[in-house]
Amino acid sequence: MPGAALEGTHSMSRDEPRDDTNTPETNAVPDARAGRRPTIYDIAQKVGLNPSTVSRALNKPGRTNSATEQRIRAAADELGYRANPMARALPTGRSGTYAIVLPDITNPVHFELIRGAERVARAHGFTLVISETEGSAQIERETIESLQPSVDGLLVVASRLDDDALATLSEVKPIVAANHSSASLPSVIPDLVMGLTAALDHLRDLGHRSVAYLGLGGAQINRARWELTLDLATDRDLSVVEIAVDAPTVEAGATALRRVRASGVTAVLAYNDLVAHGLLRAARAEGLRLPEELSVIGFDDIFSAELAVPALTTLRSPLREIGTRAMETLLDAEQNRMPSKVVLPLEIVVRESTAPAPS
Repeated sequence: MPGAALEGTHSMSRDEPRDDTNTPETNAVPDARAGRRPTIYDIAQKVGLNPSTVSRALNKPGRTNSATEQRIRAAADELGYRANPMARALPTGRSGTYAIVLPDITNPVHFELIRGAERVARAHGFTLVISETEGSAQIERETIESLQPSVDGLLVVASRLDDDALATLSEVKPIVAANHSSASLPSVIPDLVMGLTAALDHLRDLGHRSVAYLGLGGAQINRARWELTLDLATDRDLSVVEIAVDAPTVEAGATALRRVRASGVTAVLAYNDLVAHGLLRAARAEGLRLPEELSVIGFDDIFSAELAVPALTTLRSPLREIGTRAMETLLDAEQNRMPSKVVLPLEIVVRESTAPAPS
């Protein structure tokens, strides 16, 4: 993680304490309300520690004694201290700005992920910008390349690029993969084995023997889900067919109903909750009894899942934690260029859209 500035805009007067002592003399600490922005020197003076210790505690969590770090943060809050990104950039050559690159900013699956990442960035005094790629690999590459000169690193969410392309891009600035796995990057992902096992076991226990997987055709992120679904279904003596959708949207889910019905399956695993919503809506419009004639399982557990008709059984992805852990990794200079994988629990939430298979 980039080191914080020692507030490059600060100039010490002859009357101010030097920063080469661990216990500065106690003097009145300026109040932000008086018009001068508090600095780490003010915090150091207040807590009786070296400014370098204060800088480390505020900008490299975990590198300082926990009790000391808490005391420093409490003093910073009391003084109204806010990190100065421009001051940080002067001695380090860094901007204090990071980016999230994601395929569709309107997809609710990203809301909590962004919130988790934003809270980490804000806590460290960094700025986070968000950019959308419209689900296009070409736009994603161009977006990353255009952002790299002005940011210190990027979170790339549900990338449409392959591992080689991401590895090449990460040579310029650190990249962390969020909500998808990349062999060349640090990745934070939900536990697909845990989640898909639970989903298929649930359907098998309900008596289903034929399942369709509605996957995102041609997307790199989709392949791992489909290959795992295929293996797990085979192990459970379930018949499974892959039906591709053009986009991870409600409309794409609705247009898939014709092929789902033609396949003869009694249950569906959808790529995400939006696709599941579209399928349910189209099935109701055609007069199907749900879930008696068709069981549906979504993926992500977005806020609308329990509002669907019928309420959607789905796999709950820990979206906020994915954003949090990915951002923490990106800010850690010792981890943000080292391939790794953080796997978080993916759990089934059983609601009303699944029922025993029709006899």
